[in-house]
Amino acid sequence: MRSRMGKDLAFWMTIAVCLVVQLEQAGEPVAPPADFQLRIGGDVERPLTINAVDFAKLERHTVQARGHDGREGTFEGVAIVDLLRLAGVPLGKDLRGDRMLTYLVVEATNSYRVVFALPEIDPAFTERTILLVDRRDHQPLSPHDGPLQVIVPGEKRHARWVRQVTAFTIRRAG
Repeated sequence: MRSRMGKDLAFWMTIAVCLVVQLEQAGEPVAPPADFQLRIGGDVERPLTINAVDFAKLERHTVQARGHDGREGTFEGVAIVDLLRLAGVPLGKDLRGDRMLTYLVVEATNSYRVVFALPEIDPAFTERTILLVDRRDHQPLSPHDGPLQVIVPGEKRHARWVRQVTAFTIRRAG
C-alpha cells in the first residue's frame, strides 16, 4: 500500500512541476501573493505603512487596460485617493487655495519616481480613477511589475505606470 501511495504522490508531483514549467515557458509568471509595505508620508496628517493584509481589506476597483506588454488585461487594486484619505491628505472641498500646490511623488524600488498633482487623483476634480494594483487577470502581479503597480487609465504613454511601488510622498510646491 505504501509503495502505491508513494508512486501516486510522485506522479502528482511530476504533473504539478510540468504545469509550472509550462506556465513559465508560456510567459505567464508564477508568483505567490507577495507581502509588501507601502509607506505613505511627507506632508500628511497621519504617516502610515500599509502591508498586504491591510491593502486587501480596502475597497477594490477593477479596470480594463493595455499593460506595458501591450496586452489587454483586467487590473485590480485600490484607488490611490482612498490611500491618501487614510493618511489625512486634504482632498475634495479642502483641496483649494495654496493646497492646490500639493502633489504626490510615487516611488519604486529602483528609485524611479513620478509626480501627480492632487487634482489629477481627486474625484472632486476628475472622472478618472488612478489605481494602485496588486492583481492582473485575477493573479498577483509578476515580480517584474509588482507587488504593487500604478495604473493610469487613459494615458497614452505608460511612463507613470510605476512598477514595484514602495512609497507615496506628499509634497508642496513653492
